[in-house]
Amino acid sequence: MCQFSVFSNLRKKLMQNNINKLYLFGDSICFGQLVNAHKTWAVKLSQELNKIENVNDSFVVQNAGVNGNTTRQALLRIHYDVISHNPDFLMIQFGMNDCNYWADDICLPRVSPKSFVANLAEMVDRGLSIGVKHIFLNTNHPSNKGNIPHDDSISYDKSNSFYNQLIRDTANQLLDDGKPITLIDMESVFKSHISSKKKFGLENFLLDDGIHLSEKGHSIYNENLVPTVVEKISSFLG
Repeated sequence: MCQFSVFSNLRKKLMQNNINKLYLFGDSICFGQLVNAHKTWAVKLSQELNKIENVNDSFVVQNAGVNGNTTRQALLRIHYDVISHNPDFLMIQFGMNDCNYWADDICLPRVSPKSFVANLAEMVDRGLSIGVKHIFLNTNHPSNKGNIPHDDSISYDKSNSFYNQLIRDTANQLLDDGKPITLIDMESVFKSHISSKKKFGLENFLLDDGIHLSEKGHSIYNENLVPTVVEKISSFLG
C-alpha cells in the first residue's frame, strides 16, 4: 500500500474519533527557549484552542519546535516530527537561524534567501499533500542583536528583517497559487505595539541575547497570534 493510502486511512480513523491536531513546526521561538513552559505562547494557544465550543479535550496541540533549527535542518525531520502524525492544521515558524551568519560560513547566511523560500514552500506542499486543512506562516519579531560579532559590516537585525520580507513574499505567492495559507506578521505586530507604547522599547520584550522572547514578548504573541489562530481554526470546526 502506498504511503498516501496509509495516511488517508489514518485520517479517517482520527476523524471518526473527533480528534483535531495542530502541529507547531519551528525553532526556539516556537519552542520557547529559556522561558518557563507554562508562560510560552505555544501553551497559551493550546489552552485557548481547547476552549472552542464542542471541542472539549479533543484538540491536540503538539510543539515540534527545535532550538537552533534552520529550514534546511527542519526539512530533514518534518516527516517524523510532523507528517507522520497526520495533523489537521500546521504552523510554520522559521527564519531567525536561517538569517544568521556563522564565522565558518565565510560571510554567507546559514541558509541562502533562495533556499529559504524553497524550503518554506516545500514544507507547505508536504503538509498539504497529506490533507492538512490550513497552514499558518509566521514572520518573526524584530531582533536587537546588532552586528555579527565576527563581521561588523553585517547586521543580524537587518538580515532578520530581510528574511521576514521573504516570508511575506512566500505567503503571498502561495496565496496567489490558491494554497490555504494565513500569514501572521509578528514583525509588524511588534513594531506597531512598540510605537504605540512609548515607554517600552524592543529590549523589554526580548531576553538579554536580543533574539529570544521574554515573558513580556510571549504576551504579545498571546494577544495577537493566539486569537488569529483560534478564530481561523474555529471556522473549520463549526
